[in-house]
Amino acid sequence: MGFEVFPAIDLMGTFVFAVSGALAAIDRQLDIFGVFVVAFVTACGGGVIRDLCIGALPPAGLINIEYLVVIALAVALAAFFQHLLLRLAQPTLFFDAVGLGFFAAFGAHKVYTHVPDVELSLLLGVITAVGGGIIRDVLLGRVPVVLTKEIYASAALLGATIQVLGDLHWIDHRFSPWAAIALCTLIRMLSLKYQWNLPAIKKSS
Repeated sequence: MGFEVFPAIDLMGTFVFAVSGALAAIDRQLDIFGVFVVAFVTACGGGVIRDLCIGALPPAGLINIEYLVVIALAVALAAFFQHLLLRLAQPTLFFDAVGLGFFAAFGAHKVYTHVPDVELSLLLGVITAVGGGIIRDVLLGRVPVVLTKEIYASAALLGATIQVLGDLHWIDHRFSPWAAIALCTLIRMLSLKYQWNLPAIKKSS
């Protein structure tokens, strides 16, 4: 299962996050090189950080041609259908929400297969999911979503937790990645729709 399912999950997450990055870059009116760079770091940034931390070198995102192909397709899609995609209320956040679940599940699973430590798997699962978005937002001069009061990293943590429970065989490992993806994405989508937020520390007057 792991050999067949998780690479597909990884590539699906890569595609969705690349679309998110490309749309954000297009919205900022970057040139084609800038759009591709932002799409690439959004899609691969978190995974590169994860692979460096667990010693999976060189990082998969920097050597596997499949990632470049998927990212190029995502950039083309974003470029040719930008008028349709940008009609979404928050297109970058929408595609972010979808990619979040894929990368939280894949990231946690990959870490656990390399270093079977629960805490590290949860931490790097979250970093896989949010790392690329942080780099994207920094490059585009925005406060990263993960640092605001929105429910973002906590949704990724839920997805990573479900996947690790599957890797531990506490729940059915055939079911865990899809449950992780579905619940993580659902929580993020609902938080956007209903404006659920974590409490903020109010600035004293």
